[in-house]
Amino acid sequence: MPTYKLRGIDVDFPFEAYDCQLVYMEKVIEALQRRCNALLESPTGTGKTLCLLCATLAWRKSLGGFSTGSTKIKSEFFGSQSDVGSSQSEASNLPTIVYTSRTHSQLRQVVQELRRSNYRPKMVVLGSREQLCIHEEVSLLKGKAQTNACRSLCRKDRKRRCTHFPRVADYMKNNPHIGDEPIDIEDLVNIGRKSGPCPYYVSRELHKAVDILFAPYNYLIDREYRKSLSLEWNKSILIFDEAHNLESICADAASFDLSSGLLTACISEAKNCVDLAVGRQEESNDRSRNPDNFAILRALLLKLQKRIAEVPIESKELGFTKPGSYIYELLADLNITHETASNLIDIIEDATLLLEEDKKHDAKGSGSRLESIGNILKSIFRDKGNRHADSYRVHVQESEVNATDIFKGKSSRTLGWWCFNPGIAMQTFTEMGVGSIILTSGTLSPLDSFAQELKLDFPVQLENPHVISSNQIWAGVVSVGPSGRPFNSSFRNRDSPEYKQALGNAIVNFARIVPDGLLVFFPSYYLLDQCISCWKNMGNTNSSTIWERICKFKKPVIEPRQSSLFPLAIEDYMTKLKDTSTSGAVFFAVCRGKVSEGLDFADHAGRAVVITGMPFATRTDPKVRLKRDYLDLQAQSPREGCKMLKLLTGEEWYNQQASRAVNQSVGRVIRHRHDYGAIIFCDERFAQPNRQSQISVWIQPHIKCYNKFGDAVFTLTRFFRDGGTRVPAKPELADHKSIDLSPCSTASASDEGIKESSSGTSVDIKAAQSRDKSYPEKLPASFLQSTSMDLPHSKDKLSSLLVVKSSNSSSHLRDILPANLSCFTPCLDLKRLKRSSDPMAKEKKLLTTGKEKMQYPNHDIIDLSGDLSLKKQQSKEKQLMPCSMKKRKVLLIEHDKLQHDKSSSVNASDAQRSGPRDLPPTDARAAEVEAKFLKHTNNDLHVSAEQRGADESKGSAFLIQVKEKLSPAEYKQFVGYMKEMKSKVIMIGNLLQRIVRLFSGPERLPLLERFKDFVPARYRSLYEQYLETKEMPDNQRN
Repeated sequence: MPTYKLRGIDVDFPFEAYDCQLVYMEKVIEALQRRCNALLESPTGTGKTLCLLCATLAWRKSLGGFSTGSTKIKSEFFGSQSDVGSSQSEASNLPTIVYTSRTHSQLRQVVQELRRSNYRPKMVVLGSREQLCIHEEVSLLKGKAQTNACRSLCRKDRKRRCTHFPRVADYMKNNPHIGDEPIDIEDLVNIGRKSGPCPYYVSRELHKAVDILFAPYNYLIDREYRKSLSLEWNKSILIFDEAHNLESICADAASFDLSSGLLTACISEAKNCVDLAVGRQEESNDRSRNPDNFAILRALLLKLQKRIAEVPIESKELGFTKPGSYIYELLADLNITHETASNLIDIIEDATLLLEEDKKHDAKGSGSRLESIGNILKSIFRDKGNRHADSYRVHVQESEVNATDIFKGKSSRTLGWWCFNPGIAMQTFTEMGVGSIILTSGTLSPLDSFAQELKLDFPVQLENPHVISSNQIWAGVVSVGPSGRPFNSSFRNRDSPEYKQALGNAIVNFARIVPDGLLVFFPSYYLLDQCISCWKNMGNTNSSTIWERICKFKKPVIEPRQSSLFPLAIEDYMTKLKDTSTSGAVFFAVCRGKVSEGLDFADHAGRAVVITGMPFATRTDPKVRLKRDYLDLQAQSPREGCKMLKLLTGEEWYNQQASRAVNQSVGRVIRHRHDYGAIIFCDERFAQPNRQSQISVWIQPHIKCYNKFGDAVFTLTRFFRDGGTRVPAKPELADHKSIDLSPCSTASASDEGIKESSSGTSVDIKAAQSRDKSYPEKLPASFLQSTSMDLPHSKDKLSSLLVVKSSNSSSHLRDILPANLSCFTPCLDLKRLKRSSDPMAKEKKLLTTGKEKMQYPNHDIIDLSGDLSLKKQQSKEKQLMPCSMKKRKVLLIEHDKLQHDKSSSVNASDAQRSGPRDLPPTDARAAEVEAKFLKHTNNDLHVSAEQRGADESKGSAFLIQVKEKLSPAEYKQFVGYMKEMKSKVIMIGNLLQRIVRLFSGPERLPLLERFKDFVPARYRSLYEQYLETKEMPDNQRN
């Protein structure tokens, strides 16, 4: 397992890391060391989760040992049961890492990645009683009812107690090593069923002394959940993985909607409580609950219902809107204030307990509706003041009503208190003294709006490239259909029959060309339904309809609106994907739907994705309209602390939300290093530079615009025709000392395809297995006539580190690991690199020094002395190349290995003298890479290692000065001039004149003089002639 030294931290990584992985880990460590926040985007398949874990745990380990072992936790768990609420051990003053993701199924994958690493911190996964309870009766309940039942059975004064809860203390005492090895929710449940202790309370006990805690988002965002955690928040590290929806989750968690139906149910429950309390007094003289309290609660709810009904609504579309502080005026009329709210909340909690005891709550155990009223009051009166109300709006709107209510003359209204500042939740962590907040995902772009929405400063930001090669992706904007009609799904065009016909005919072509799975995303369910309805009816009298022609090539599946039907739709898609009577299946889905955000369509499950338009939210939607107004108001009158920041306007937010939804959808394909696919934008608006600039950075360099449909079809056909020879075989290391590529998950690596991760329940859906053991890609007959579709393994020689098994003995090498698992061994050799069609290949050749092949010893420290920053400079210039094309120069430490590698003698001697060197600071590294570039213009190939080091140091200093003096655009221009100087065919006189003009001006004259050292020797006299035309005072020469 190689070890990389990043910013002075030794990071053990289970594979040979790509450049983009090293850049990512370095950014994580930078944020942790600086105690600042980080916003990191890295595409799915680049090993983001594994990099995040390794970097964070390496930094934590550098501060002190992990809390594993019995000695550390004795003081925590050997105490009496009264110690349950105690805080984290003060003996450990080291920061706790809290790693969160959206769902438990995603956290399950994170724990699998932790098992793959070399780090073993004390850890635990927190879950709810719904996932962890093993009591026969309580486990069947849900929500508050389950919580209350559990607490009741755990009380010592109960005759009938839970048998699992009392066993927790003894189990923790006898098993102090629990959590030393990675454990998941299922492991905790198995422990409970096997040994008897309650899994829920085992996890609650264990979390007090862990190094890293795994939990869903709501454990941090929800105030009540957060209060229940016994953690030292000061200096702790918060990680939000899969954070692309974090802003909406934070806003929704702080908002509420109170419908007429819910309010009516609460009034009914309050009346039931009155009757129950009176009945108990009469029957058993039980006066523990005062019926008058429940009568007051019912009266307040009736009055609130009346007030909402009396609100004047002039327009059903606009509704009734007031500032957020209006909610306090509304409730004050009911005598509900900061002083009385706590008493009312206590009455509501008493009422929910009474209803549960009488079993009058929902038969499924979902708890009482009154619990919702209690949560609403807690949200409104969470602080002593009303300062947070500025971020809210009160909105009352007419709701859909049923026929019975219409007949009775009743109106149905919903009272909403909507939060438009998701940063409220994040700002709470800052106030708590949290060390760093790291947000990461595969699709955070555009980053600017994300950071502004959360009202946090993110000094460390990264938009990483993908690890794939350029010939593994086809990305194009198809502006017109087969008939030449422009594609534009805007409101003015989308209902046009001609538009629907053109789009349908285009999809017929894509269904014919694309093998296996095809995903088609629409901006909305409305447009999806309209198009499919049109295609089923549109056709000539003597020909098939568009829908029939689509079905001829691929069997269709349509995303259902109801979530309950979604698993059936996925099962249907996978069944049709395996069907050999057609060339695969097509999934018609919606941006922001379950397909676009919750699934990995790896390999054959998703060979191409079609975006049929910009998924703008409905402008007239009350939340969208009020959000835009709120942001515009904030931008016009920024607060004192925000005046230096560029605030997001409503229109910018509106556009960027659509772009983020597009990025989410296109991220369904190309899910790992060995995957390939096409991204097809069928809307002319994607050709606009401002639209493309908001697409994920790793896609941008590959996007081409096609003004003729035939051109797009031609290149797309060629792309998939060559698909079988594009993907290199997965290599294995030569011996037992090498990297193990086998996954640690219980699923076989051959179980390709779709993994659901958007729900709390884990549902792994296997993709289609190959129809044949050799698996020829399923392509149209015209393809099969011209090319063999078997997937050959790469026959090119790899580095001495790697060997590839032959196809007849290792067909499993073609199997693809599930998404989010790592496949990180480079597979492109130099010959293939030269043949690459990557437009950046030539620049790569210019910017990269020669690398020698080197064998790894069993456990080496790899010193990254400059190449890492190459990625940073390319990122600044928006010229990205696949990380898989980058081979790292390594300095090996063990002397015996170095003696046997003559080709690396220079590097070896350098390493023996100095040992592993730290990576220099960020700016210095970027300058160092560019300094190497400057050095190459001298064509002096016979200098010593010491001289090369001096040249690079000199070049670094010069590049730093150039950056300071030039604007970003001018600096980019300067780098271009350097590339021209490197080339053999140049007009040197013209080039030198342009450089002199670029460095003109009093402040830049010193650059003219110093640049002479980097001009090739044969051109220096010519350069000096140009210098003579410039007068340079001595006091400016340093």
